[in-house]
Amino acid sequence: MTTHRNIFLVGLMGAGKTTIGRLLARRLGMEFIDSDHEIEARTGASIPWIFEIEGEASFRRREADVIRDLTSREGIVLATGGGAVLNEDSRKLLAARGTVIYLRASVNSILARTAHDKNRPLLQTADPRRKLEDLTAQREPLYREVAHLVIDSGKAGGARPNVQSMVQVILNQLGVAAEGQPARPAMPMNSTLNTTVNVDLGERSYPIAIGAGVLADATRFTQHVKGQRAAIVTNTTVGPLYLDRVAAPLRAAGKEVVEIVLPDGEEYKNWASLMQVFDALLANKCDRKTTLVALGGGVIGDLTGYAAASYMRGVPFIQVPTTLLSQVDSSVGGKTGINHPLGKNMIGAFYQPAAVLADTDTLATLPDRELSAGLAEVIKHGAIIDAEFFDWIEKNIAALRARDAAALTHAIARSCQIKADVVRQDEREGGLRAILNFGHTFGHAIEAGLGYGEWLHGEAVGCGMVMAAVLSRRLGYIDQATVERIRALVALAGLPVQAPDLGTGRWLELMEVDKKNEGGAIKFILLKPLGTALVQSVPQEHLLATLAECVG
Repeated sequence: MTTHRNIFLVGLMGAGKTTIGRLLARRLGMEFIDSDHEIEARTGASIPWIFEIEGEASFRRREADVIRDLTSREGIVLATGGGAVLNEDSRKLLAARGTVIYLRASVNSILARTAHDKNRPLLQTADPRRKLEDLTAQREPLYREVAHLVIDSGKAGGARPNVQSMVQVILNQLGVAAEGQPARPAMPMNSTLNTTVNVDLGERSYPIAIGAGVLADATRFTQHVKGQRAAIVTNTTVGPLYLDRVAAPLRAAGKEVVEIVLPDGEEYKNWASLMQVFDALLANKCDRKTTLVALGGGVIGDLTGYAAASYMRGVPFIQVPTTLLSQVDSSVGGKTGINHPLGKNMIGAFYQPAAVLADTDTLATLPDRELSAGLAEVIKHGAIIDAEFFDWIEKNIAALRARDAAALTHAIARSCQIKADVVRQDEREGGLRAILNFGHTFGHAIEAGLGYGEWLHGEAVGCGMVMAAVLSRRLGYIDQATVERIRALVALAGLPVQAPDLGTGRWLELMEVDKKNEGGAIKFILLKPLGTALVQSVPQEHLLATLAECVG
C-alpha cells in the first residue's frame, strides 16, 4: 500500500470532513483526529461555549496552536475546522506537512446537513444561507490555495454522494489500490492535481488556475471577459492547436471574437508584431472594454500584455500560457514588453492580467526542448528561495521530463506560489523582485550575443544559473559542492551548462545593458547560500575569472 506522511482535510462545516476522514484513516491504517474535538479535549469546553465566552478570536488562536502541534506528527488523517485556513501560518504548515484534500460542498448541501445542528456557532444567525454564502466567498480561495486535491462532497442539489465512493476516489488519486486491484501511480507528496494560486495585489489581485482541463471550463474565460469583445492573440504554432478551443466558449456566450495570429519565435517579439496587434484592434473597432487573451508562450504573453497596457491607455487581458516556461514564470507578475536589438525586454510596462489559466494538458504538445527550457525557471525558484523545493526537483527531474501530470502540476503551482509572494512584496522590482532574475544577466547576454532565437530563453537562463553559481562560489558565498548540484540538475533538465564564446569584450558590453544595473555597474543575482539570493555588483576580476571558467 502507498503510504503518505499525513492527510489533511479542509473545507466548510458540514462538508463531510469527519465522516470521510474516519473512513479514510481506517482504509489507510492511519490515526484519525478531528481538530475541533482536540480543542474541546484540551480545554474541557465545547466549541459553542468557547465562541460565546471567549469569542472567535480566542478560538482561532487555540485552533492555530492545535494545527501547529498536530501537523508535526506523522501518520494522521486530520479533519480541520472550517476556518483553520484563515490563519496564514496554519495554511503553510498544512501545505508543507502533508497532502491537503479540499472537500467542496454547495451551500444547499451544507444547509441540508446542518439544519438542526446547534454545535455550529457561526450558523446561529437569522439567515444561515447568507452566512454560508459569505463564508464560501471568503474561504474558497484559501482552500484552493492549500489544496493538493479537490473532491466534491455535495452538489448543488443538496444530496451527499456515497461516502464509500468518495473515499475510493481519494484513494485512487493518492495511488492506493482498492482491495484486490493493482495500485495506481501515486501522486508525489505535496503535488497538486488541480489548484488555484492567488496573486495578492489588493484591487488588482488575480487567480492562477493550474491543472488538467482548465481550457475545457468555459466559465473560466467568460467570467473574466466583461465587455462584448475579446481579441485572442496567438501564433502560427499554437493557433491551430488551441485557438478554436478558446474562442468557442466566448462566442457561445455571445462575445465577438477577434483572432490575431502572429509568426512564432523570439525574433518576432518586436515593434512590428506589436503594431500588427494594434492594427487588428483598430480595424475591428475594439473599445476599451475589449479583453485581450494571450494564447501562447512567453513571447505572446509579454507582447499581448504590453499591447493591453498601451491600447487606449489600458484594457484588460487574460494570460493563457501554453509552454512550461510561461506557466511557471512569464505569465505571472505583470511584466510585459518587447525586445530591442540592443537589449531583451527593454521596452515594456508593469501591467497585471485579470487571470492566468494554465492548462497542463497543453504541455503534451510541447517539444522536448521547450519543456526543458521551462524547467530552467522551475529550478531557479528552488535555488533562490526554497531549498526544499530544489531538493524535490532533484528527486523528481526524471518525472518532470517524462511529463508526469502530478509532478508537473506541483512544480508549476509551487513556482507560481513563490513568484506570487515575491510580486506581492515588490510588484515593480524596486528591490526583492530582482532576485527572480537569477541567471538572467548572463542568460540575456547569451540570447542577444547569439541572436534571439538561436538559444531558447530557458536554455540561456539554465546556463546563466551555472555561471551565477560559479560567481557566487568565487565570492565565497557557496561551496563547490553546491555549484556541482546546480550544474548537474541543469544538465539533467536537458539544458546547456557551458557558455558560448562571445569574446570577453562582447560579454561585458552585453551585460552592461541590463535593467538591474545602476551607475554603470553590472549587478548579479547571487546565492548565499542555496535557497537564499542577493543582488550586488562584483569585482571585475571575479567576473572575468567566471567567464574564463564557464565559456567553452
